[in-house]
Amino acid sequence: MPTPEFILRLRKHVGHDLIWLTGVTAVVIAESGEVLLHRRAEDGSWSTPGGIVEPGEQPAVALVREVAEETGVEVVPERIASVVTEPPFTYRNGDRVQFMDVAFRCRPAGGHARPDEEESLEVGWFAPDRLPPMNDRIMRRIAHAREDGPAFYVEP
Repeated sequence: MPTPEFILRLRKHVGHDLIWLTGVTAVVIAESGEVLLHRRAEDGSWSTPGGIVEPGEQPAVALVREVAEETGVEVVPERIASVVTEPPFTYRNGDRVQFMDVAFRCRPAGGHARPDEEESLEVGWFAPDRLPPMNDRIMRRIAHAREDGPAFYVEP
């Protein structure tokens, strides 16, 4: 996944120090109940699509852009499913980040599921009882999106 230009400029000033970023996650649920997932190119793990909100960009707009880029699917955000602060994370190059992530429940509105081969190795629709192994944080976001209301909490 390419690092956004604004982060590269920021890193020239702060080096590897911890920076706070806003992330967006899409839990795309089809009428059939299937969930859209992609296998991430950076580590081969399955995940919901999403990314980083650019400066001046609205979260829902960033979400629609990221899902289309990573999966080829056009989505309509329906509601916020969760807002969480992730634990700090260190990338292999030493860059430290901490995300506040806003997860949206979305419905598909067009396009065709396909990997972009830069950020996604595979893209697919999965029945809720046949999801591939995923990080617990992702599984919680999917669970919250399938519930009626939003969840606001800080993960330990």
